[in-house]
Order: sequence, then structure tokens, then C-alpha cells
Amino acid sequence: MHSTLLLKRELDDKPSGVYAPQYFQYLGYRKRLCAKKPEARANATEALFTRTVPYIYRNDWIVGSIRPLMVEADPVELEYAATICKSFGRRGFAHNADHFAPDYQRVVQLGVPGLLVAIEESMARHEEPARVEYLAAMRQTLLALRAMMLHYADAAERLKDCEGYSPERLAEIAARCRWLASHPPASFADALQLVWFCHIGFCLEERYAMALGRIDQYLYPFYQADVAAGRLTPQRAQELLENTFIKIYERRVCLGDDDVVNICIGGTSPDGSNDGNALSYIVLRAVKECQIPGPNLSARIAANTPDDFLDECLQVIGTGLGYPALMNDEVNIAALKRCGYADEDVYAYCMVGCIENFLPGKQPPWSDGRFDTPRFFEFLFNRGKGIHHPSVGIDTGPVETIETMEEFMRRFEAQLEYGAEEYFALFNNENCRYNPAEYVQPFLSCFCEDCIERGLDINAGGARYPSVHGAALMGVGTVCDSLAAVDKVVFCDRAATLSELADALRANFAGYEALREKLLAAPKYGNNDPFVDRYAVWFVDFLYGLFSRYRTHDGGRIYIAMAANTSNIWAGREIAATPDGRLAGEPLSDAASPTYGRDRHGVTEVVNSVTKPDYTKVACGTVVNQKFTPSAFEGKNRDKLRALLRVYFRKGGQEMQINSTSREVLLDAMEHPEQYQSLVVRVSGFSAFFVTLDRSVQLDILSRTQQE
Repeated sequence: MHSTLLLKRELDDKPSGVYAPQYFQYLGYRKRLCAKKPEARANATEALFTRTVPYIYRNDWIVGSIRPLMVEADPVELEYAATICKSFGRRGFAHNADHFAPDYQRVVQLGVPGLLVAIEESMARHEEPARVEYLAAMRQTLLALRAMMLHYADAAERLKDCEGYSPERLAEIAARCRWLASHPPASFADALQLVWFCHIGFCLEERYAMALGRIDQYLYPFYQADVAAGRLTPQRAQELLENTFIKIYERRVCLGDDDVVNICIGGTSPDGSNDGNALSYIVLRAVKECQIPGPNLSARIAANTPDDFLDECLQVIGTGLGYPALMNDEVNIAALKRCGYADEDVYAYCMVGCIENFLPGKQPPWSDGRFDTPRFFEFLFNRGKGIHHPSVGIDTGPVETIETMEEFMRRFEAQLEYGAEEYFALFNNENCRYNPAEYVQPFLSCFCEDCIERGLDINAGGARYPSVHGAALMGVGTVCDSLAAVDKVVFCDRAATLSELADALRANFAGYEALREKLLAAPKYGNNDPFVDRYAVWFVDFLYGLFSRYRTHDGGRIYIAMAANTSNIWAGREIAATPDGRLAGEPLSDAASPTYGRDRHGVTEVVNSVTKPDYTKVACGTVVNQKFTPSAFEGKNRDKLRALLRVYFRKGGQEMQINSTSREVLLDAMEHPEQYQSLVVRVSGFSAFFVTLDRSVQLDILSRTQQE
């Protein structure tokens, strides 16, 4: 039986106990409760790494597990531990704590010993006590990571006589762990194990969506050397990668949800050459064998990307996994260059979380928030008031005084301007509550340039670049369709007045069914109709200019994103009826995609519509969801699909992700979930087990237009 399947079966055996990372953090904090925050945080991390008991699976080759956080403990003691931890506070996603890609290139070059030397050298250069103290805290966390490696070596040696374990395998594991504790990696397996130890360290610290980054780039020199020396075969490299990737599934077993661990392959070098290599293909085959929602694989596609690499990507997508997400390298590189980053850093970009562009090891962790653009129609039509909720915009006057579409647009833009100001104030005020001196992250800072060199925390000026924040713009399709409907029905055809439309929206179209039919018949985004597509161009241009005015607390940019991750469903529940004919409570359009079911003229016209905006202004990234029949990935049909993607990227499309599971299978899975426990689908920026999704999300996926 395949070793990956055997390991998957071990992973499926849910451990007893409760998930209690705060218990171990508490043990660290109580070491010296009045310690300064850098030392206190380091004590907590040290306890997580050294006071948990290593767990090694029988089919492990690459060790490191979150199972040690599952403990049998007195509930009263756990509650007390949580109280102590709460008093120390912690950063969350909104406050730059996770969604980060470490500088694994530097990690595998230097190893933990090399990073420790860099810290010692920095301590010798700095005289300011606060910086020296912080560097000492960073050193403490790396020493704890080294101790965890040695604990795993000891555990492997203790297990060698246990039933079901291979003594030879355990001896190899023990030797590798001991080597890494005192040397940089000397082989492909060493480098992969070191990266996984670091990743598990972040998981033990309760960090989420920590990317593995450009794994085919930083591991390739080790792969190349090992293959040349006869120490490694491509098949063995794939087995080791599978053994690592399948462990991402461990979170679902222990916690009941999936981690979004982004891995990036392919891309372009600054000299224009293709960055893809043999390892890029092996990564694709490894994730195909694992058949789990994660890792969240992203492939950087450029004009010079070979056809066989794109074909390999399509083969994996065609299994139903929905990844890799396909990223346009030219557009993303141009978008990041707009932000003023150095070229060498831009070309090294990867993704974190779902599709968020990120400079690995160069900037603080990512954060983003939801900006519900269709909501502002409510405020325009109701003089700043919400219809079904207390949200407030500004009073832009009675709509019956609007005489032209240009005036309607000016008032809508005024509502958006106020909304952006409110959004930024809420974000910045919330973020500034987290004093960098108090909420330090010494372990994380070890993996970001130039924190060690500066002796500063990742969120306190240590990182090479300041933090960035993504404003995720909801509902471009809903907005474009709404503006086109107002333009067509009210101003072109004079078939209704704005006053009548306002009444219809307040009534959720009850009694206004005829007007709703006219609105639904207006031009819709996704059909290559310039009448409506021009509003998508306006959408990106205007909102890019709007959010470019603002900066994060440390001077970083506010990116715009066109991604939803199912938030279009929840946002739709909060928003009244919209001028496109959408009813109150219905989902908004998803991410950068047209509204599902309204793209009626095939995928070519979808491509022609969605490539009209300038996505070099969308530095975070976009999500365009498309669904194809399974036959689209077979034979000559796959050639056509590859050609379509080439055209899409050449015309300026930024991203595309594809579902390939048939409508019939999805319907049957909803009816008989017990028969489809392993069915994986693409949701929006991530993949998931279909039967674990909320029914509203399942229905949203089902509603996507299926292309031939």
C-alpha cells in the first residue's frame, strides 16, 4: 500500500484530549510572570517547543506534529491557564500575526545554527538595551526550536523497538534531527525537514495560513545536488513531499477545520527566464497523490511557461482538487512594482492564505478586511440610511433630484469615499490598539529580514518593508450589473424613475415584479458587452485611487483585493435588494467573477469581459472562479483549455481557478454526504471537503455557470 495512504490512515485516528496550546504557553509565562514582554513571549514559545511530547507516526519520514497540543488535563486548570494567557494578550489575523511567508531561502542556507550566529553578531553590534533584550528573546526561541529537534531525535530512538515502527527509518529520522540541531541542511530531506520543523513551530504558536512559499526554488539546489550524486531519485523526492504535505490534514483531525498553507511554484526570474524546474512538476504530482484540500497550491504562469507545465497543472485541477490556482506572473509583478518594492524582491513573490501576493520574509504578516461595495447603493437611495440594518452612510440628497447617469455616479462615488474613510478608521484604530512593544513576536521575527540585523520586532520596524493591508472589494459583478441597470432602465430607456426604483428596493421588489424583470434584462457583466464592462474598468480605477490615499500605521500601503472566500454569501445576507434585480439576502457576485448564471454566452466572452480592467492596480490579487465539465480536461479539449488560459493571461487576466466536479456529483453529494467524505472542491481562494461546507456555500458553488 502507498506510504502516503498509510500515513493518511494514521492521521485519521483522532487523538483523545483537548486542544490546549494555551496550557503550554501558561507554563512558559509562569516561569517569570513579571518578565518584560519579549522574554515572556519567548518563555511561552519555549514551553510550546520543549514541554510538549513529540509524536512520531509509524509512516513518518518528515517528523513534526501538532498532536502534542492535545492533552488530558483538569478543565479548571485549563481555564486558569487561559485566563493567564489572556492577560498577556496576543495578536490575531487582523493585527499582523499570521498569513505570512517566512524567508525559507535564508533558513535552508544558514540552518538554525547560522541564524543563531547572526543573532549573536547583531547583539555584539547593538548597544541599546531594548534591542539586545529583544535579540536575546529571539535567540531563546531558536534555541527552543533546536531543543525540539533533539527531543524528536530522542523520541525516534526510544521507538525503535516498538511494534509497527521501522528501526531503520527511525535511525534515519534521529540522525537527521540531530544533524539539523547543529548544522545547516546537507540534503534535500534535511532541508525539507528543517522547513517543516519551522512550520510546526508556527502551528504550535497557533499561527494560521503560514505559507511554505516557493518550495520549488529554495529546495531545488538540494534536490539537484542529491540527484546528481545518486543520493535521491525523483520518486523518492515525491514521496518525501507527499509525506510532508499530507500532514497539513492533521489540523482537520485535531481541530475540525483546514489550514490554508499556500505553496507557490513556477514563475519568472528578473532576467525573464522561466523559474520552473523538475521539482515544480514533482510538487504537482505530490499534491495530486495526497488528495486533500491543502496545501493551497498556486502556480505562477508567464508567457514563457512551458505547455507541459500548464498541462500538468490542468491534470491536477482536473482531478477535482481545484488547485493549483493559476496566477499571471506579468500582472502580479507589475502590480507589486507599482508599490515601489525592489525588483529582486518583487520577482521572489509568492502567495499567502488564499491568493494574497506577498514578499516572503520581507514584510510583516498580512491582514485584510471586507469592503461591501454594493451596500452603498442602499445609502445612496435612502439618504445615508440602511434599509434592514443600522449601518449609516452619508446623505447625498434625494435620488429624484438626479437627472443624469453622471450625477448618479458622482453620488455613488461620494458614498464610496465616505465608506473607505470609515473602513480605514476602523482598521487603523483597531490595529493601533496593539502596541508593538507589548505584542512582540520574537520567534516569527527570526524569519523576516531585517529583524535580526536591526534587533527589532517584525511589527516594530524590524521588517524590510512596512505592513500592508488588503481591502477586499465585494461584488464587482453586482455593482457593474446594478450600474448598467440604472443606466439602461432609468436614463436610456426612461422605463422607470429613480424614485420608483428606490421604492422597489425598499420593498424587496414585492409589487414591483415588472420593474425587476426590466432590471434583470439589462446588460450583464461577463458577456463582453461594453455597455456594462466599462463599469468594471471604472470599479478598479476608482477604488484603486480611493484606497491608495491611505497608509497603515507604519506607512505601508492599502492594497485592493477582488476576493471573497465565501464572504459574498454572508455580505449578501446583510444587504438589501440591489438595482441589478438581486433580492435582499441573496449572495453578492463572487470576487472578480461575473454574477453566477448571468454569463450566458460562454467562457470566451467571460474572458473578454473580466480582462478589461487594469489588474496591475490590484496588488493583493483577484479570484476568478470558473467551472468546467470534467471532459474539458481530456485530450484535445485540454489543449483548447490551455489555449484559452494563454489568451486570458495575455489579455491581462490576473488569476483563474477552476472547479471540475460535475453538477450531478455535487447534487448527489448534498443528498448522500456519507458517500462523498473525500470529495474536494474549489470554494473561493481555497479548496475544501465539499460535505463539510455550509449548505449556502454548497449552493453557491452549484450555481456557478458550467462551461463546456
